[in-house]
Amino acid sequence: MQITVSGHQIEVTEPLRLYAAEKIGRIQKHFDHVTNTNIVLSVQKNLHKAEATVHTRGAALHADAEGADMYAAIDSLADKLDRQVLKHKEKTMSHHRSEGSIKKHTQETP
Repeated sequence: MQITVSGHQIEVTEPLRLYAAEKIGRIQKHFDHVTNTNIVLSVQKNLHKAEATVHTRGAALHADAEGADMYAAIDSLADKLDRQVLKHKEKTMSHHRSEGSIKKHTQETP
């Protein structure tokens, strides 16, 4: 997974970049089909905002979060993306049984 961290009206420092990559990188453990992620960090007056777009096979998930400081915004963003990725994974999984229903299976055996 490729993670790109950029700043809008803010200089992104190396510790901030590593923190964002670590937090967003944890969604990889839930869903392996993530190709790349774009994170944009911005500050407007006292409002710290983090936005991210996660590109997966079949969908592009977007979330944004605001916080008192940039680290809180990144934490909130990671939680939102985590929930979205789990929901997307649930939608893409096949829920059909491979053996058939239990009722059908018990009728066949004497």
